[in-house]
Amino acid sequence: MSKKLRLSLGCWNYDRTRALQDGRVQPDGIELTYLDMPVEETFFRMLRHQEFDVAELSLSSYTVSLFKEKRNFIAIPVFPSRFFRHSCIYVNAAAGIREPKDLIGKKVGNPEYQMTAPVWIRGILQDEYGVPVDTQTYYTGGEEEPNRPEKLKLDLPPRIKVQPIGEKDTLAAMLRDGGIDAFYTARMPSTYHTGGGKVKRLFESYMEVEQAYYRKTGIFPIMHTVAIKRSVYEKHPWVAMSLYKAFVESQRRTYEDLYVTAALKAMLPWLTKHVEDARSLMGDDFWPYGFERNRKTLETFLRYHHEQGLSKTLLKPEELFAPETLESFKI
Repeated sequence: MSKKLRLSLGCWNYDRTRALQDGRVQPDGIELTYLDMPVEETFFRMLRHQEFDVAELSLSSYTVSLFKEKRNFIAIPVFPSRFFRHSCIYVNAAAGIREPKDLIGKKVGNPEYQMTAPVWIRGILQDEYGVPVDTQTYYTGGEEEPNRPEKLKLDLPPRIKVQPIGEKDTLAAMLRDGGIDAFYTARMPSTYHTGGGKVKRLFESYMEVEQAYYRKTGIFPIMHTVAIKRSVYEKHPWVAMSLYKAFVESQRRTYEDLYVTAALKAMLPWLTKHVEDARSLMGDDFWPYGFERNRKTLETFLRYHHEQGLSKTLLKPEELFAPETLESFKI
């Protein structure tokens, strides 16, 4: 029996990756050790210490890493996390923010300036609502626990105003108490439910807003990609396609599971209707992997990343991924 290459994968426990986690799908030539961790832990350990051979990685952090002297990672066009982020703009109810333009001149929390979710939020606010990125002051730090640092050192242009919050402060509490006026984040802040009405969403009817955004732009924002340690890739370049194919197969099984009607495989009473609605708006492959289908979304993200001072130059989408994953063979 031929020996397989043993690789570790840091990734959260998603329905679309579960077949990789439980071994039903095995990448060709690879024995995969799947380490299930929340994204903050995976990102921290991969970006700071390169602990895993392969990991789910913030699209923004990965893009920032490409401008470092040592480029530690190379990605494949797999996107385990996508999210419409209009629902993730929270405001202090007393701050007088009723529409997006009211955010101009305000104090805005971001757990980290370079986080993917705030990059998308700031870009969408600028493109769709006329709120330029340099018209707010951004406050960074822990959402629920004090002392969260930026995982990557940033070198921002002077027009972008970013400052850390106090050593004992948290952004969730500051939003409730008025220390910041608004909050762009990935995780719902605890004070949205416990703040006694002091914390609200900017778009309370967010589903309708997000669907209208998709109809207009065709963009389903990408949050995370999958990155391989460059030293592993350079030694075994075949792993990029082997992993890509395995992620695609794992996702295909989830697409099937979501549309089984004999018994619901996910605990959503109207799952079948939800899938039919998503297909009607976004097509059968409503969560696309691969390069070409995602080119426009990636171009938009990279433009935002550059406009917000996080990319020194405007990258092309092709520059993000292992070249062999950009196209596939035909028979």
